Amino acid sequence: MLRFALAAALAASLASAAPASAGGVIAVEDARVRILLGYRPGVAWLTIRNSGEADRLVGAETPAAERVELHKHVHEGGVMMMRRLEAIDIPAGGEAALEPGGDHLMLFRLEAGLKTGSTFPLTLLFEKTGAVTVEVRVVPLFETMPKRKSR
Repeated sequence: MLRFALAAALAASLASAAPASAGGVIAVEDARVRILLGYRPGVAWLTIRNSGEADRLVGAETPAAERVELHKHVHEGGVMMMRRLEAIDIPAGGEAALEPGGDHLMLFRLEAGLKTGSTFPLTLLFEKTGAVTVEVRVVPLFETMPKRKSR
């Protein structure tokens, strides 16, 4: 029984680390979410690489949350705020990095029981490519802190 549990955990870990792709054009890597408190929204980050023509991320959905919104951090009057986005551009032959302190996904009304180490599916909705589903890892706080710039 223990061997089965360990094998299942390893398989889930490897599956969540593997990038998802849509027809070899859009690849999604390092999808992760931070959940601080179960009753607060979760925040997800990931990297989208595009080897095809320009596209746009226009939405996302998951069975693990009631709704998902695209957001951006902005500085206004010396205050960091979040603004909802209609879409995130993915340049032709380029990438879009959703990361702490920048563009990100907000997951509202998360299902109970999601803890560090667990995974769940997240479907990204692109204007041209369509739906791309990835496995998102729930990660601890220290893995989601913005990287400090060296002087």
